[in-house]
Amino acid sequence: MRPFEIEASLRKLLVHYPEPALLLQVALEGGKEAQEAIARLWLSEGIPSVFCICPAIYDSIRCWIADRLEVKAKEIGLVGSAQLGKSFDPNKLGAPFIDNKSDLDFFIISDNLLAKLKEDFARWAYDFTCGRLTENNRERRFWKSNLKRSLNNIHRGFIDANTIPSRPEYPTARKIQKTMELLIQRLKNTEDTPKPQKASIRCYTSWDSFVQQKSLNLRCLAEQLKKTEVPTLL
Repeated sequence: MRPFEIEASLRKLLVHYPEPALLLQVALEGGKEAQEAIARLWLSEGIPSVFCICPAIYDSIRCWIADRLEVKAKEIGLVGSAQLGKSFDPNKLGAPFIDNKSDLDFFIISDNLLAKLKEDFARWAYDFTCGRLTENNRERRFWKSNLKRSLNNIHRGFIDANTIPSRPEYPTARKIQKTMELLIQRLKNTEDTPKPQKASIRCYTSWDSFVQQKSLNLRCLAEQLKKTEVPTLL
């Protein structure tokens, strides 16, 4: 009977919350196999670092979000510095999650919710391109880029709910953004929890689409960091 085998570089990852520089190094050394393993195990599973003080609160939050958005709690998770406790951004690599400054970046794996968001997006894209909407100066700066970015992301199996305006005409996007606003308020009144400035949700059609996108992100970040010649990487 053959033993289980893993990509050699993955043996460097021995803790639940590894340093971002080490994760990116392993992602670059180990290629696609390592990138997908990191996405599955370290970026989507386990108790997020910011909820280690009282993990049950995290589960309560997921159940509350699931109930409001009609998804399953198990389909909800966190990414970014909230998950591992430190940032992956090459410009601030390893910077800790900072209460009252950092954000909570949730993801949801739900083909049904994504389908509803795609309907909202299609309606908004039509309204926007036909000139049926009146936008303020801030909205005008972002809407064109949001339109292009969301079209590309939908083809990859996901969409960021906050790229769709929170208006009655787009009910699912509005409900998600209202849920995130209420979450911020509730966290302010809850002990032993982070107090973020903002929270957002990215919805994926499947776990495969999540893993593929996170693998791509890891590869891009690792290559970007390598170019900066940071001593801790390679």
